[in-house]
Amino acid sequence: MDKSKNSNTVSNINKPIIVDASNCIAGRICSIVSKLLIQGNRIAIINSERAMLSGNRYKTIEEYKKYLEVSSVTNPIHGPYHPRRPDRILTKMVRGMVSRRKPSGILAFKRLRVYIGMPTEFQSSKEIKIFDDAKITKSESYYITIGDVAKQIGWKGE
Repeated sequence: MDKSKNSNTVSNINKPIIVDASNCIAGRICSIVSKLLIQGNRIAIINSERAMLSGNRYKTIEEYKKYLEVSSVTNPIHGPYHPRRPDRILTKMVRGMVSRRKPSGILAFKRLRVYIGMPTEFQSSKEIKIFDDAKITKSESYYITIGDVAKQIGWKGE
């Protein structure tokens, strides 16, 4: 019986769970993904630029611009480095929810892949997960996408 459980987990680990972040609140989707990573699953998040941040549009952009001003006193080259791409912003949000100093957290974070848009390797896949509890509950005017924030802080993408 243990052998059948191991064979199921091995097949699940090799095949990533594809999560669609479209119209989902970014913090909620990241917390769900971090729990799945800690359990040992491989995760691929698609459409990261369509994940939503709740709150006032202009306040959110201003907070991110203030966040960009934080740098080293002696030399800004020494960091901290602030992501401007939507996939990197979402990756850093997940990184904050996974322990980085423990070996289990380091291995869990290596199993995460975040993509802008829909990669060609996942277009034929029919097993795309959409978490209903992470979906937005109000109209879209109450939220701002991570792609819009990224454009405002210097992303030169789509």
